[in-house]
Amino acid sequence: MTALQKITQLTEQDYLAFELTARFRHEYVDGQLYAMAGASERHNRISLNLGFHLRAAARGGHCGVFVSDMKLKIAWRNAYYYPDVMLVCNTQDNGEYYKQQPCFIAEVLSTSTANIDRREKLLAYQKIPSLRYYLLISSDQQQVEYFVRDAQDEWQTALLEADETLAIACDSYHATLNLGDIYEDVVFDN
Repeated sequence: MTALQKITQLTEQDYLAFELTARFRHEYVDGQLYAMAGASERHNRISLNLGFHLRAAARGGHCGVFVSDMKLKIAWRNAYYYPDVMLVCNTQDNGEYYKQQPCFIAEVLSTSTANIDRREKLLAYQKIPSLRYYLLISSDQQQVEYFVRDAQDEWQTALLEADETLAIACDSYHATLNLGDIYEDVVFDN
């Protein structure tokens, strides 16, 4: 039998200091680090397409669009995640290395992350008061599941249809997305 080893817990401050010089990105959940895997070409194209369209609508305004390298702090969960795409329109949310009040988050699904994105992150993200939109984007086929918080503070979900346009509205920010925007130049194996 192997000897039992103590599980090391990192403090939030130690994590943030470590992440500044780490060779690879890590998500942090209640004292534990989780290394981030590299992303596929399709994953990168989808993230950049989405970031491009969101950023085009944000030009000249106060909203910021962040693609993959900006952390999201979930204070109540003692966690930091790296969303694939995040839109932040609250000017008070001005942290240099992490944000806390996004109105839009998108995760591009991969085999290794899909379950976490659909369960753990969905539950954590839906508790962010400022969040209005959460997209789960497949990297294996043209399929986008979206969640929208309605005026009664309830979450609604649907699949984005081929002929549908999803309107994104956060404060004075407005953008529209469709499958063509999200999957432009993305090639799927047949």
